Amino acid sequence: MRFPGRVSVSPARSSRAPKVRTVAIALGSNVGERETHLEHAVRRLGGIVRALRVSSFHETLPEGITDQPLFLNAAAVGESTDPPEALLGRLQEIEMERGRERPSSSPGGPRTLDLDLILVGDEVVQTGTLTVPHPRFRERAFVLEPLAEVAPDLVDPESGLTVQELLERLDR
Repeated sequence: MRFPGRVSVSPARSSRAPKVRTVAIALGSNVGERETHLEHAVRRLGGIVRALRVSSFHETLPEGITDQPLFLNAAAVGESTDPPEALLGRLQEIEMERGRERPSSSPGGPRTLDLDLILVGDEVVQTGTLTVPHPRFRERAFVLEPLAEVAPDLVDPESGLTVQELLERLDR
């Protein structure tokens, strides 16, 4: 039976799609099978970050604590809808899969796998557990060189400079 004047109303759907952000992640390893650790991270990042682009692997000298094995570093860039804190949590899960222990890993010390969230779109984030852009990425050739390979035009929201410009300033 039909009731005149009665209208069926569907619940309104949110017109706000999740925000897609370009994210940049630095990868590093200097303990054990360095290349295997980085390859594992790249595979896992492919399931988390869309349109993933990964640099070649760069062997670098350790900075800070220099009495440790050489590092193998890379950078990955892609798109994510994860909020920065959630993405950080996913990166830390990947590190733990490769034997990284937190908080006992000494800053700058040897590690099986280190994944640092460098940039998240044009966002500036400062929480108790996360700072984005990464506070020291502008002074680290081992981050900027691989990042410039895959995303030279990516812009640092704090300085307004591209990754390529930051690298050129570092080289001076």
